[in-house]
Amino acid sequence: MPVESHLFRVGLVQMSCSAEPDENVEKAVDRVREAARGGAQVVCLQELFRSQYFCREENADLFDLAEPVPGPTSSRMAALAKELKVVIIASLFERRASGLYHNTAAVLNADGTLQGLYRKMHIPDDPLYFEKFYFTPGDLGFRTFDSPAGRLGVLVCWDQWYPEGARLTALQGADILFYPTAIGWHPSEKARYGAQQLDAWRTIQRAHAIANGVYVAAVNRVGFEGPAEQGLEFWGSSFVADPFGQLIAEAPVDREEVLVVECDRRRIEEVRRGWPFLRDRRIDAYTPITSRWLG
Repeated sequence: MPVESHLFRVGLVQMSCSAEPDENVEKAVDRVREAARGGAQVVCLQELFRSQYFCREENADLFDLAEPVPGPTSSRMAALAKELKVVIIASLFERRASGLYHNTAAVLNADGTLQGLYRKMHIPDDPLYFEKFYFTPGDLGFRTFDSPAGRLGVLVCWDQWYPEGARLTALQGADILFYPTAIGWHPSEKARYGAQQLDAWRTIQRAHAIANGVYVAAVNRVGFEGPAEQGLEFWGSSFVADPFGQLIAEAPVDREEVLVVECDRRRIEEVRRGWPFLRDRRIDAYTPITSRWLG
């Protein structure tokens, strides 16, 4: 097998968002083009890239931002994927039916077809992250998608804190886990907790890479959105970690960037041979994990 067949390139688009959805879509199109020029075979956009992060408030009028899939934005990205011959992972506010909405990642093939959807499974409800008001939990389970770059696992933001989701996706043969994300600091908390929050976010995802022997790509937005004391400062820091959790590329905390990162499937084999966590799993002993609490 030629060496090049082991290699694949991923693109991560970290950008700020304006209040105008059309502007954000066109900016995303430009950034995907940039990643493709850099050789990316798969390009992942940040969570809900079409708009600012609207879940900072509970406002029924904001359901108007939702679209069906297929719909205008997914169709725009599908045409772009076909033009550039790249796979695009597009995070969308999906209108499934009247009163039924999901936080959904669409995987668009390099031929422009919609390969499939992943609907966010874990839905947060925290100050300025009022997602349970908007999103129904996903009902498609944890999924992988084959691509010219290998088998892709796709999860979304709050999913990144759950080792179960990473494990179940990796067990389906994923070479890399993508996490489109929108996470940042509350203004009142940054000085005291900001450094440790960012470190925890980075650490938990590096741990998924280590525990499963896969690449992990986290794609966050950047910039401040909302009023001064009731907004969020998104912390960027999009990154790719290798199968032993080493950061091989990271975007800055405070500005837009397009990362194009080369990954090597041989690294998966190398790490798993030396650290055979999948071999030593006690699958006969894990049934209790489906319980809510064992105390």
